[in-house]
Amino acid sequence: MVARSPAGLTPLPPHPYLEKGKVRTLKGTFAMATPSTPVHEAPAAPLKKTALNATHRALKAKMVDFGGWDMPVEYPGLGGGLIAEHVAVRTGVGLFDVSHMGEIQFRGPGALDAIQHITMNDAARLKDGQAHYSALLTPAGTFVDDILVHRLSENDYLLVVNAGTKDKDYAWIRKQVGTWPGIHISDYSAYYSQLALQGPRALETLQKLTKVDLAAIKNYWFTWGTVAAIPNVLIARTGYSGEDGFEVYIPADEPTTVKMWNALMEAGAEFGIRPCGLGARNTLRLEAGMSLYGHEISEDINVFEGGLDRWLKLDKGEFIGREALLAVQASGGPTRKIVGLEMVDRGIGRDGYAVHDLEGNRIGTITSGSPAPFLKTNIAFALVPTAVAASGADVIVQCRANQVRAKQVPVPFYKRPKK
Repeated sequence: MVARSPAGLTPLPPHPYLEKGKVRTLKGTFAMATPSTPVHEAPAAPLKKTALNATHRALKAKMVDFGGWDMPVEYPGLGGGLIAEHVAVRTGVGLFDVSHMGEIQFRGPGALDAIQHITMNDAARLKDGQAHYSALLTPAGTFVDDILVHRLSENDYLLVVNAGTKDKDYAWIRKQVGTWPGIHISDYSAYYSQLALQGPRALETLQKLTKVDLAAIKNYWFTWGTVAAIPNVLIARTGYSGEDGFEVYIPADEPTTVKMWNALMEAGAEFGIRPCGLGARNTLRLEAGMSLYGHEISEDINVFEGGLDRWLKLDKGEFIGREALLAVQASGGPTRKIVGLEMVDRGIGRDGYAVHDLEGNRIGTITSGSPAPFLKTNIAFALVPTAVAASGADVIVQCRANQVRAKQVPVPFYKRPKK
């Protein structure tokens, strides 16, 4: 198969719950930008915008500063908001603008060796048109970032990385393998818009706009095709909601991106499609038991502690972090683990809240927590000692001034029904 440029694209010029000034979003709690900058501080960099910024504002989205991006957290002006958006994805279909995500391409005969060296999953197992979940690890076996790896062809791979860590990831990748022979590494983030269509009616919605047989695309596989009269669209059966769905990659110019957005919204109208913000993206991924960088995974949490060892391939050979993780195994395993909690008493375990045992001893910390709109309960992830995780014992979460009892429950909290 001939190597292709990203999504068959010709590179384009790059374009440039609220609580007292804070925003609870996909990445947790962020301080909002203040209206004025103190004289003694350097002016803040202008917020980056996706090609759909004007579209979000026309839809009366609540916009927030999300890691330097001007992004929609919810769309309350459409008779809904976060909860309505969450339920739409669980029961019908929702559309997310995730164009802030980063895309880094590896090309050349040395591409696979480089990816094997810097990631924990085994990219040698991928076939053309297949993707998998993986991570970039530190030498200590903790996380630089979690990523998706797409095999475009034998010597051509596309890595999708988190928006807030894209620059750090790219610099780290260049440092680790940038001088390796037979490889060309490019940051194509500015050339992509990425839209995520998620929910049980996602396939029916997207199928209206393309002749590609979407049912033939397996989970974590992708292909190219014409969608809404836009050629060379990368169509991936991936997502971050716990539902079936597709992510489409198109050129990042505003006319093309708006055309795709409007076509998807029109195609999904009969299924009650809603535009969805980062707030619903966070509650959906939490219900589905999916980890978030900076919360369940970080440079302070290793793969075993984060519970992501199902994607860890220690038998593939050398890679960054492998020796440290083998040492963790040899020592008897991790001393801490991420567990799922459901609040028994009234209260929400927000990230950073202390976790105590029933005797009042501090034993851990909430890493993510929120109401679960579809499950109609309050849930959380917590990092606790392995012995506590193994016991299944109830715990106490310090929710501000209140001590709230929580029970350990299996993860994921929600599984989509089988067809």
